[in-house]
Amino acid sequence: MAAVAGVVSVKIRVDDITAEAKELSFEEAQTQVNLLLESEPLREYRIEGPIDVKVSYYRAGTELFFAGSLHASTHAVCARCAEEFVLPSERAFRFVLTPRAAGLGEEAGLHAEDLEFSLYEGDEIDLSPLVREQFLLSLPTRPLCADECRGLCPHCGVNLNLAQCGCGAEPFDPRFAPLRGLKLGRF
Repeated sequence: MAAVAGVVSVKIRVDDITAEAKELSFEEAQTQVNLLLESEPLREYRIEGPIDVKVSYYRAGTELFFAGSLHASTHAVCARCAEEFVLPSERAFRFVLTPRAAGLGEEAGLHAEDLEFSLYEGDEIDLSPLVREQFLLSLPTRPLCADECRGLCPHCGVNLNLAQCGCGAEPFDPRFAPLRGLKLGRF
């Protein structure tokens, strides 16, 4: 299929999915994803521009197989230094959809942690919610501008990646004086 640009929702008719693999490229609009990102606890992320999606799909019996990748330019706020940075979000994905009418569920051995398996109903597959879910799974739990980020000084708030603070060493709390003589042995 040809690329579909700027589409709010991409739907594929189940009857159009055959045993022969087909490919589809499209852009998922960032509007709905940014609305999700504005909710807690994902406020430190924002997408600039659409999500580029490439997916191939085919059918085997009643099961529908999808595999592809997504790419987006994500802006994030570092959890250590509070500076904004660009985080390329990329994720390869695959999932299998089985008709809900097949009667599969928890009793059939399906568990919530099985991220590659979902149920569908109706005569169309809407790829947009699946793409949004895969994008959210591509985000790190804690955004860091760099692994070596030194963060902010807890006393004066200066970004330690950009400058040294003049705070000096942290003053010693006299309540911890008895702990200085404590010797820890190996267990």
